[in-house]
Amino acid sequence: MNALPHLLIVDDDPEICTLVSQFLEPHGFRLTTAADGKAMREALAHGQFDLIILDLMLPGESGLTLCRDLRATSSIPVIILTAVNSETDRVVGLEMGADDYLPKPFGTRELLARIRAVMRRTTTSLAGTEPQVRGQALRFSGWTLDTGRRQLFSPDGVLVELSGGEYELLLAFLRSPQIVLNRDQLLDVTRGRIAGPFDRAIDVQVGRLRRKMEVDPKNPEMIKTVRGGGYVFAANVEAG
Repeated sequence: MNALPHLLIVDDDPEICTLVSQFLEPHGFRLTTAADGKAMREALAHGQFDLIILDLMLPGESGLTLCRDLRATSSIPVIILTAVNSETDRVVGLEMGADDYLPKPFGTRELLARIRAVMRRTTTSLAGTEPQVRGQALRFSGWTLDTGRRQLFSPDGVLVELSGGEYELLLAFLRSPQIVLNRDQLLDVTRGRIAGPFDRAIDVQVGRLRRKMEVDPKNPEMIKTVRGGGYVFAANVEAG
């Protein structure tokens, strides 16, 4: 029998930790809580976690710093919690490698939906992955995406680390090359929700992919911007 998914909640508000823990445990999760960065690192040193729920406003080290440091050594999916009107924090959090965000105050049912969506995207046995691409190698412009191992290799054969959100976005592009995809379509595919009028999550993830894959990210050859339309993956893609 598989162990229950283990979540780490990093928040200095004990009421939020208690509320989230009491709601998620009956839904099949194990919960560990940490009140600050020191406690988070201690928990990570002694436990295995499937996802981290990380508040940005913490005593001592900020959640943004913790997310950045975590991404340097780990691909554990991260959902950040932000203030309601802090679009800047949300964008920076995604830049630091977070997989999704949720504004405070939030509903526990929405948090549960976000957790399940992120875990579907970032596990190797995704329930929503189409059988025809599972285990395939998708090749484009000398690059290779191994969909079985969820790994991206450069033309030189170097492994390029991708967050869960970056992987799903790249896979969405590779499934529909030469087709203009708008932000709503991409956000719906990669995050399971519709973009709001100020939602820049896709733009942030595209920027991260360009910096990792393009020779000149400011003048991209593969992921091109379509004015007023969205993005198009301009390279030819071969499966095999």
